[in-house]
Amino acid sequence: MGLEPTTYSLGSCHSTTELCPQQAGIVSVCGAARQALEWALQLHGRPGQGREGPSSVGPKSAIVRCYDAEVSHVRRVLVTGANKGIGLAIVEAVLDNQADAFVLLGSRSAERGRAAVAGLIEKRPSWADRLQLLEIDVASDASVARAAGEVRRRFGVEPEPLYGLVNNAGVGFRSQSLRSTLEVNTLGVQRVCEAFLALMNRRQGRIVNITSASGPNYVSDCSPAWQRFFRDPRIERTALQSLLDDCFSPQDLSARGLSGANPYGLSKACANSYTMLLAREHPHLHINACTPGFIATDMTRPYADSQGGSPAELGMKPPAEGTRAPLHLLFGKLEGNGRYYGSDAQRSPLHRYRAPGTPPYSGD
Repeated sequence: MGLEPTTYSLGSCHSTTELCPQQAGIVSVCGAARQALEWALQLHGRPGQGREGPSSVGPKSAIVRCYDAEVSHVRRVLVTGANKGIGLAIVEAVLDNQADAFVLLGSRSAERGRAAVAGLIEKRPSWADRLQLLEIDVASDASVARAAGEVRRRFGVEPEPLYGLVNNAGVGFRSQSLRSTLEVNTLGVQRVCEAFLALMNRRQGRIVNITSASGPNYVSDCSPAWQRFFRDPRIERTALQSLLDDCFSPQDLSARGLSGANPYGLSKACANSYTMLLAREHPHLHINACTPGFIATDMTRPYADSQGGSPAELGMKPPAEGTRAPLHLLFGKLEGNGRYYGSDAQRSPLHRYRAPGTPPYSGD
């Protein structure tokens, strides 16, 4: 990114923060905060310059108060799998609709992520101060840990720098093995949540897990016992982990009452169950899941090709139309927690499909 951050002391409490021109999103919109920080930089020096100057900078507490107000005002959101498709559309919708939002565009490929960031800034240059790339591969423990550490490094002045986390990265539809599908669509969600939970704002933080209507459709084909399992709001980690362990072992899942022919649907059903579990464990956060709808992406276009029709002819919608439910779960007024929502941003059941526009689900 160019210049390295430099540490400055701001306030009589001797607290420090790292400031860098490229990190303007931390203090992007408040003119008073910008002026106060500019004053501090003038007195203490800028990156690459000496920091000789007065030992006292006057009313430091005013600088701290102004800076703290600005930091708390920014709602910082991480979106994984965001260099294309639905993830990129979510990033654009957040930037376009929430003036106080700052987005970390998560991408497994740094090169593709940089291209996505550049494309958004070309479309709207004013977004440059509210957008950064974060390299993250949700299938890798090491990559996710590095990404969490990078967020701590960039925004270390705040103990809880994230307002929102959107777990969008996923694989499927039909080309992946059961193991690789679960590794990303289920364990990837868990891996990212566990790594970033400590960075979430405890008073207003929100986690949105992008799942799919394939999850409820999968559950509807399972035995009654498994339907109760996937719908159980009291599901325990040990039970979910036991199911995943069984999925990783060679056996006939259909013989156990599961619908074994649909790895994608199983992975999304498990992700919905994990959402309930996590919401119960962290009731101070808003943690929910949703389907974006039947969206034309690199994941779904091969299906359209196999059917001999265009995505539009098969009812697929453009990625921008898949942002309604994610944005509602990020910024809308919510009732309850650990729930699954349809693409129309209405609550939906976990064990059967609910068509958009029909009455919302009201069961347990």
